[in-house]
Amino acid sequence: MPAEVSPETRENGLEAVIESTIFRNEENGYSVVEIRTGREKAVAVGILPALAAGEQVRLTGQWVSHPQYGKQWKAAGCEILKPTTLLGIERFLGSGLIRGIGPATAKLLVQEFGKRTLDVLSEHPERLTEVPGIGKKRAKQLADSFLEQYAAREAMVFLQSYGVPSNLAVKISRYYGADAQRKIRENPYRLIDDIEGIGFMTADRIALSLGIPPDSEYRLRAGIKYALQEAAGGEGHTYLPRETLLQRAAQGLRTEGEMLAHQLDALLFAREIVALETENGVSLLLAPYYYAEKEIARYLKLLMGAVNKKNRSAPEQKIRDYERENDITFSALQRKAVSEAVRHGLLVITGGPGTGKTTIINCILSLLGGGVSLAAPTGRAAKRMSEATGREAKTLHRLLEFAGEEGKFMRDEHNPLDCSCVIVDEMSMVDVFLMRSLLRALRPGTKLILVGDADQLPSVGAGNVLGDILLSGVIPSVRLTDIFRQSEESLIVLNAHRINHGEAPILNQRGSDFFFERRPLPEEASQAIVALCQRRLPAYLGTKDPARDIQVLSPTKKTGAGVWTLNKMLQAALNPPGPRKPEILYGETAFRPGDKVMHVKNNYQLPWTADDGTEGEGVFNGDVGFVSRVDTQDRIVTVRYDDERTVEYDYQQLEELELAYCLSVHKSQGSEFPCVVMPVVGGPPKLLTRNLFYTALTRARRLVVLVGREDAIAAMVRNNHIAARYTTLAQWLREEMGNE
Repeated sequence: MPAEVSPETRENGLEAVIESTIFRNEENGYSVVEIRTGREKAVAVGILPALAAGEQVRLTGQWVSHPQYGKQWKAAGCEILKPTTLLGIERFLGSGLIRGIGPATAKLLVQEFGKRTLDVLSEHPERLTEVPGIGKKRAKQLADSFLEQYAAREAMVFLQSYGVPSNLAVKISRYYGADAQRKIRENPYRLIDDIEGIGFMTADRIALSLGIPPDSEYRLRAGIKYALQEAAGGEGHTYLPRETLLQRAAQGLRTEGEMLAHQLDALLFAREIVALETENGVSLLLAPYYYAEKEIARYLKLLMGAVNKKNRSAPEQKIRDYERENDITFSALQRKAVSEAVRHGLLVITGGPGTGKTTIINCILSLLGGGVSLAAPTGRAAKRMSEATGREAKTLHRLLEFAGEEGKFMRDEHNPLDCSCVIVDEMSMVDVFLMRSLLRALRPGTKLILVGDADQLPSVGAGNVLGDILLSGVIPSVRLTDIFRQSEESLIVLNAHRINHGEAPILNQRGSDFFFERRPLPEEASQAIVALCQRRLPAYLGTKDPARDIQVLSPTKKTGAGVWTLNKMLQAALNPPGPRKPEILYGETAFRPGDKVMHVKNNYQLPWTADDGTEGEGVFNGDVGFVSRVDTQDRIVTVRYDDERTVEYDYQQLEELELAYCLSVHKSQGSEFPCVVMPVVGGPPKLLTRNLFYTALTRARRLVVLVGREDAIAAMVRNNHIAARYTTLAQWLREEMGNE
């Protein structure tokens, strides 16, 4: 085949010869390469294997027009074609891609072996000693380097052919090295455990394409674990009853339960899954969840015992002094909460909006003095805690000094936190693994105070930590029910409590902070919400930055008034495109400076820089910020998050960003906004529940506006369905405390 290829775009891609590599990111494989098609030169961009000058490739993708660089080939995949001309072989070997072979050695090899040079390197490396100056040792080094490079590149092409995204293909080929294809062909399901980002569906697609039988033991075992993982990630369960698990796995794998039961026994024998007797009979847990909940119960017991015996002094006089100095009067429950917090090594304080949780925290801080660390699950919640207390509050990840790997923190049992007390707010958001990490980092004798609203939606992650602690009945707790007098005038607070008790909210009372606008159809509601955010509410609130001060929350994602539709409409209204406003299009989403965005997937390696100059790694699902800069030349989007961290995203990482003008109610947990606008137009009863409605309203500080139908509001208030989570923490807590 000649070195120059006729310019053509076939159905299976564009054939071209690599001229040079202009730019390459070794971490994710993103490359900008100069290519030759026929007599014309062009540029191709995308996630590509390391390519050498002279190599012939077939690129899938399409031609695009870059605003600065003009016509480019946007590559979705790459098939490497072995060079067949003497010039092509020499240029490829001499490119520096193969360790130990430079231009001079490449020339000697081609002179000696001609068009069979690549075959000699891969199949007859002993013949390399026929070249003057190459001994046995160097011949082996050259052959090993050649095979290693080719194996990694072939593995990447192999993976891309089965639909594995380019960035994951790079990660996989780097992880397995030259053995990638062999290991994956043997058992593709090993990818699930070895590579973050590869799930059962991807591994299963590869396996079935490779001809691995549907009843393979690898597939059945992976399918059983997948059913448990889906139950944890999608529904928050830490276990499933045995029959439920087998039924779900059989349905997903389309196989018989008897075959699955045999493989389940194998997983139990290997301790990858643990069997436990619960109130639901024989139940099955993935081992990490089993040990996490059991460990949490053990640590909580130790915390209770360590401080209870050391601190029994009565703080009543100090509480009265605090009331007098601050001109406030605590209710009996508030006074009890403060007293118990000082007396006990462990306390849970729960209550709805307006019940004085923040006032109680401030009093506890005053009584305890120094040595208290404040924390919350999200940046927004930590920032709000700092504003309310006047003291620094950190996210739990920053408090525990996140180490850049999933579940890894610098602070643990070997390097505990240097404080006498930790107060954690918004505890309803904390899942089992984050809770365990916190407890591991507390030295014996440290006081722990957990604050949250047990009536809100539970954590996105698995478990029901706050709810289970309260359900167990063995951990000291105070539930606040009285509403502060200064909050009684707020219909937001009053209506939140009314909804929580199954009563209809009061709408459109003159001079209130809670309004309803009737728009029966989803499309009408969406249009009204855009108008409210663009014109009416900024004027009413006196804000010039509606994206920061107004948050739209939707119960659904895909409807005419769902998250996806509203985000597009709100971006077009609040941050439209402009001739001097750079933007990068990723999929159907355009990112521009000023856009409100949310990170939607835990990325433990993504680097950030804080305003104070500190650096670290890790950006997490639910972090909200604003695009501060868009670099169309290098295709980088810079985001500044609410906790004052700045993160740069290259083009491929934009899959982890979504617009956040409208959020789902679940994603809004832990946040508080001056104004919340919410469509109420009906939808699936499974989604439109009372506690979801309650959670949405309690995110608002100054104003709530509902847009939709009265009957949809009434339906949500009536729908008190709460999807119970299968968890074992309450059970372990009762067992631990019963062993005293």
